[in-house]
Amino acid sequence: MRLANFVMPRSGGLRTALRCLGEGYLAAGHEPVLIVPGPTASDEETPHGRVITLPGPEVPGSGGYRVLGTGRRRLTRLLDSLAPDRIEVSDRSTLRWTGRWARERGVPSIMVSHESLDGLLAVWGVPAAIRSGLADVANRRTAAAYDRIVCTTSWAAAEFRRLGVENLVEVPLGVDLDTFHPRRRDPAVRARWAPDGEVLLVHCGRLSGEKHPEVSVDALRALRDAGVPAALVVIGDGPRRAALAYRAARLPVRFAGFVPDRSVIAGLLASADVVLAPGPVETFGLAGLEALACGTPVVVNSASALPEVVGPAGIAAAGTGAAFASGVRDLLDRPEGERRAAARARAELFTWPAAVDGFLRAHGVRAEVPSW
Repeated sequence: MRLANFVMPRSGGLRTALRCLGEGYLAAGHEPVLIVPGPTASDEETPHGRVITLPGPEVPGSGGYRVLGTGRRRLTRLLDSLAPDRIEVSDRSTLRWTGRWARERGVPSIMVSHESLDGLLAVWGVPAAIRSGLADVANRRTAAAYDRIVCTTSWAAAEFRRLGVENLVEVPLGVDLDTFHPRRRDPAVRARWAPDGEVLLVHCGRLSGEKHPEVSVDALRALRDAGVPAALVVIGDGPRRAALAYRAARLPVRFAGFVPDRSVIAGLLASADVVLAPGPVETFGLAGLEALACGTPVVVNSASALPEVVGPAGIAAAGTGAAFASGVRDLLDRPEGERRAAARARAELFTWPAAVDGFLRAHGVRAEVPSW
């Protein structure tokens, strides 16, 4: 049984992870059931398992995120009726009480930490003097509530390790190495988005405050001010789109909006020269890994977990337009064949079968996970 909040209805890294893990659990012979919030109730069978949607309120100012948190009694009844063998929870704030529910019923439980609480508090403007203390209190409670805490990177695990949390494991996520592949590179895509032969940059992600998408626009401005002919394509949507369009006035920034077809996204990523991932609190960064799988190097925010993920196939930069522009120039200075081969090779270290196997082991289930 899996529960998650803050899952966007159409896209997002958490949505991708839930889908791919569900497919892997099915392939390994399990019966995954996922409970998520939505505008209306539904119950359907999908290629990644049964998905139950419960009506949940929209978080004000979030651009569409919903939570299950206000329907605790209803959710408790549902959990009791489903009688899961194990639970896997992807929200350590409003759903933390499910750890107690599981313990009272003898159900093994894990919490997957998809965000840095310390980092989110910083984004929300909480003063540094109290930020770590608040995060430590919440993280101690989370670690005590569940049998195991799963983090996808050492960066994400650091705020638990500093507390001496022992029920902690690290399991990297994976990437679809077939959909996201260098063969998706297409001269026609380049011609459409960079019609004057510019250096093609791509920003792929939700346009919300915590993702710092304005850094990508500022990086483009810095590059062009330095005489580098570059253009930027922004894939994704969100509450910051209007502000970004205003910021990008008179710059060659093209907003692709929400792109539902992953093969189209892969074509853009593979056809780009460099992908930009400026989010400072990313605990893994699937979009950056998908770019690497397409053979395209990435400039990432040095404050996030992404330097750990991209390794030598990318550049870690401070979260400013000038620093990201410098990172782009450094990558472009590398021979194209070398930088693209290094990107693909790095991505091939992260597979979904390995991720599923790691998650099953965290659940105490040992099973061979076939490729799919």
